[in-house]
Amino acid sequence: MWYATETNCSATTKAFLPKMLEMNHGHIVTVASSLGLFSTAGVEDYCASKFGAIGFHESLSHELKASEKDGIKMTLVCPYLVDTGMFRGCRIRKEFEPFLPPLKPEYCVKEAMRAILTDQPMICTPRVMYTVTLMKSIMPWEAVVCMYRFLGADKCMYPFIAERKQASNNNETKNEI
Repeated sequence: MWYATETNCSATTKAFLPKMLEMNHGHIVTVASSLGLFSTAGVEDYCASKFGAIGFHESLSHELKASEKDGIKMTLVCPYLVDTGMFRGCRIRKEFEPFLPPLKPEYCVKEAMRAILTDQPMICTPRVMYTVTLMKSIMPWEAVVCMYRFLGADKCMYPFIAERKQASNNNETKNEI
């Protein structure tokens, strides 16, 4: 997790931020995930890296505001499940899949670009993710757990994990032959 944040956030910022500060101009975009705003079981390392990216982004944003560098804009991008195959097999409850299908990468790029070009500080796609984040922030923990169970989000990664485990076992078997 530390390596991902150091490489993807810190290193790029260190490379470009000094010139942005000098010019008081630029735009920093952090692509995280909805799993950086709320987590689920089975992908603790992934969630931790996304929480880290969001924390890095928020802290840097506060630092720029405190230094009154208002010419440097920041946008945080937090998409829901993107249909890239990375989490193939991930499923919420069947009844909710039509309302929360995996997002097309092109749609995510379009929404991210719209947010960047309009200096929007944060974009969650789909927009219902704002509601989930708000509910998580104000509801008691037990209620959040019930909400996750109701949506099937508590075990949504289990099919993905099982598929990965099966693929790994198949590879081990092939390597033994």
